[in-house]
Amino acid sequence: MKMAHLVASCSFTPSPAVKTYSKSPSYCCNVTQFQSLKCSNLVLKSCPKRPKKSFVTRASAAVQGQTDKTQTPLTGNQEASGHSSSKPKKVMVIGGDGYCGWATALHLSNKGYEVAIVDNLVRRLFDHQLGLDSLTPISSIQNRIRRWKSLTGKTIQLYIGDICDFDFLSEAFKSFEPDSAVHFGEQRSAPYSMIDRSRAVYTQHNNVIGTLNVLFAIKEFSEECHLVKLGTMGEYGTPNIDIEEGFITITHNGRTDTLPYPKQASSFYHLSKVHDSHNIAFTCKAWGIRATDLNQGVVYGVRTDETAMHEELSNRFDYDGVFGTALNRFCVQAAVGHPLTVYGKGGQTRGYLDIRDTVQCVELAIANPAKPGEFRVFNQFTEQFSVNELAKLVTAAGAKLGLEVQTKSVPNPRVEAEEHYYNAKHTKLMELGLEPHLLSDSLLDSLLNFAVQYKDRVDTAQIMPSVSWKKMSAKPKTVSV
Repeated sequence: MKMAHLVASCSFTPSPAVKTYSKSPSYCCNVTQFQSLKCSNLVLKSCPKRPKKSFVTRASAAVQGQTDKTQTPLTGNQEASGHSSSKPKKVMVIGGDGYCGWATALHLSNKGYEVAIVDNLVRRLFDHQLGLDSLTPISSIQNRIRRWKSLTGKTIQLYIGDICDFDFLSEAFKSFEPDSAVHFGEQRSAPYSMIDRSRAVYTQHNNVIGTLNVLFAIKEFSEECHLVKLGTMGEYGTPNIDIEEGFITITHNGRTDTLPYPKQASSFYHLSKVHDSHNIAFTCKAWGIRATDLNQGVVYGVRTDETAMHEELSNRFDYDGVFGTALNRFCVQAAVGHPLTVYGKGGQTRGYLDIRDTVQCVELAIANPAKPGEFRVFNQFTEQFSVNELAKLVTAAGAKLGLEVQTKSVPNPRVEAEEHYYNAKHTKLMELGLEPHLLSDSLLDSLLNFAVQYKDRVDTAQIMPSVSWKKMSAKPKTVSV
């Protein structure tokens, strides 16, 4: 059987035979389950026969009469060598339909990179399964790309498929030939991984096997490709010593060595990220892969310069107890008059950053790539806050807008220290030129006003935490309606 590549000039309706695949049958979904799209100028191309059935759905939005005049970006290595090229650098954004991935794909495209999104759209399916929804209305990925093309003249290619399917991923790599691969393509929620056994297994399989496949694809088809992997500060846990950036120098019994910083993951999700880091470090050493692991803090915000250009480019804004991050959740709770839900004592301290800094950090990592065989770790956050400190900031900002904001402590559904020492280093990205957007009164006002604007879309039944670390079971958890 020949494998079909679907190439569309604007938006397209995938054939019912084209599916996003997950190796776990319960997570296999047809794209048309959650998207109904129009097709124009559809072109079918055949590919060489392969031993297994596999599909690559590839699309780009084209608008006649528009050209891309952005200057071609160069990496730090190219600038140092004096090398230049009229050909744009290619960046594959894996997981480009998600919260961080979508903002990053648009930012890089706007900066002159040639961008391709690889995504199985399963994040949208999670909402359907759990009865959740983004605060902001989200357009289909095809309509998002089409709108971006109509506004900017820039093309973003789209490959719909599961990176756990190596045949699919191989075809995507051979077709696009990326210079850099930005890997957001993982199940990214700790609570989701703790719902029940099936979600824990899915998270570990999807994240670890998917990342392994990316590493093998780089080795086989794009040896010079720089992997920029989105890790998490949660890998470190909350040790009673300073957290270094990836490595720590230790003297023990008179001998000194620099070793990977100890990991103390606190969920099946975080454990999957720890294993990812080990696999990436090993392949850098064994195969000479170049990789940057961005251990990212908690992201807040919704707007970037690019997503604010049109409502069809809007990013998702999660406020529920499964996918919502602390500050985003607090702003929505304040907007609808729900008390801010502080878990336990509220002393849990983490690193935070604005989503505008997420895209900036990724761009800096791409422009200044790791060397062949080098495994770098950057701690990606700009400020540290405890949950109580965030609640006080939101309360004060709400008062200025005439909102009466209250706070209440709720039983902590997680297993974690609620009062602890926390001091994490984060200098490497600053040294590369990161200009952070710190959490200011004006930014909080903007977030709260945004939440107020969409408050009619809030489902208050999704605000309270519903996933318990201690009560998770092997029995599949159903959604209450």
